[in-house]
Amino acid sequence: MKEKSMTPEQILEFVKKNKIEIIDLKFNDLPGLWQHFSIPASELTDIDDPTRGIWADGIGFDGSSIRGFQAIQASDMILMLDPGTAVIDPICEVPTLSIICDIYDPLTKQPYTRDPRYIAKKAEEYLISTGIADTSYWGPEMEFFIFDDVRFDQNQHCGFYYVDSIEAAWNTGREENPNLGYKPRYKEGYFPVPPHDSLQDLRSKIILTMIKTGIPIEVHHHEVATAGQVEIDMKFDSLTRMGDKMMWYKYIAKNVCKKHNKVATFMPKPIFEDNGSGMHVHQSLFKNNKNVFFDPKGYALISKTAKYYIGGLLKHAYSLSALVAPTTNSYRRLVPGYEAPVNLVYSARNRSACVRIPMYTDNPRAKRIEYRPPDNSCNGYLALAAMLMAGLDGIQHKIDPGEPLDKDSYHLSPKEAAAIKTVPSSLNEALDALEKDHDYLLKGGVFTKDALEVWLEYKRSKEVDAIRLRPHPYEFNLYFDI
Repeated sequence: MKEKSMTPEQILEFVKKNKIEIIDLKFNDLPGLWQHFSIPASELTDIDDPTRGIWADGIGFDGSSIRGFQAIQASDMILMLDPGTAVIDPICEVPTLSIICDIYDPLTKQPYTRDPRYIAKKAEEYLISTGIADTSYWGPEMEFFIFDDVRFDQNQHCGFYYVDSIEAAWNTGREENPNLGYKPRYKEGYFPVPPHDSLQDLRSKIILTMIKTGIPIEVHHHEVATAGQVEIDMKFDSLTRMGDKMMWYKYIAKNVCKKHNKVATFMPKPIFEDNGSGMHVHQSLFKNNKNVFFDPKGYALISKTAKYYIGGLLKHAYSLSALVAPTTNSYRRLVPGYEAPVNLVYSARNRSACVRIPMYTDNPRAKRIEYRPPDNSCNGYLALAAMLMAGLDGIQHKIDPGEPLDKDSYHLSPKEAAAIKTVPSSLNEALDALEKDHDYLLKGGVFTKDALEVWLEYKRSKEVDAIRLRPHPYEFNLYFDI
């Protein structure tokens, strides 16, 4: 995580110097949740040769207990520590050094094909092999809600959810002894100062904790929705490193909120009739330290390469959605009317387009495109890798994205609107598209068929079917007296 990463030998010295007591080993399951277990620091420090032991042989775990991994008859897996990711964990009270791990098969000694971090690394290797560029840069704008209370339950005879926030618009009339007002109205949370913005200090504490782990932060602010929607933006980085930072981001945000008796959620659409939380992803390609997306004579200062990259994103938008907006709740957000990017077009400045070209500066190094359909329910490693593969496919096949749309796509005539394709309307539709359109992901062995098959099976059985088979609470309002 740090700009100057450490070697195993340096880590041993660091552990002793800083009196580290615990080593925490973190890794990613397939849907995108961090997993971990811890070992005493002596397991690292009590070996004579720092190149052997855990560093060379790894440490075993049960892969059958991790979502999307092994069957029970082939459960043994190995974690290999990545010394370049070592950082003092800012959440733990006991002095703890966190190290992100890669997953290996204990028999073949090869990286595990369903390890999301390995997929991200392969995407970076494939980019270099194409000769198009040698580095991709990523800047996800991660939005989330901070609530004061959440309750939910689902069983055979009832189902409900309840979320609440001290600053929610629906609480203007609540007896709070006293109710002091200043609650942002629906869609008016962007950007009033405190006391409307009740989360200023909490966000500051979150970003200061992030900075301690080596994550540069550009800005933090309240977002559009009522009830505590916020955004914290990290400075751009390369693909796998950004994937690591996205995991730290969620971990820190959740834990700092919990320490202050609040709860952070990255669920895309927890509030009815207000904006959901997206993850607009800024991305660019560099070769020999030069931005290949920049052209001083191009539309919005982008090159033909950038336009073809956009063409790839738009062409594969349906299948891509299964990885970048991968939950049933994602499609509660991707509906017209809430600043959601449902229209498959590109444009300079226009935030109603699913691909936007920011125009804040004419600096060649800053020229980038912004893909807006993703949300934070995604696995960051998989989402960034998939977008890169779609964009590269567009460049390789010179996919023309057509003419830009520089008018508000929400206010087109019926004829104009009918000519514009939109994102999928459900996770099931996106999964069906991924099943048919995935060859671009398999190039260079970046994604493998077994990883995609498990993804499809997991999403359909554990999420799509789980929602489809249960009565929705609002169905009682519609149909109980039918």
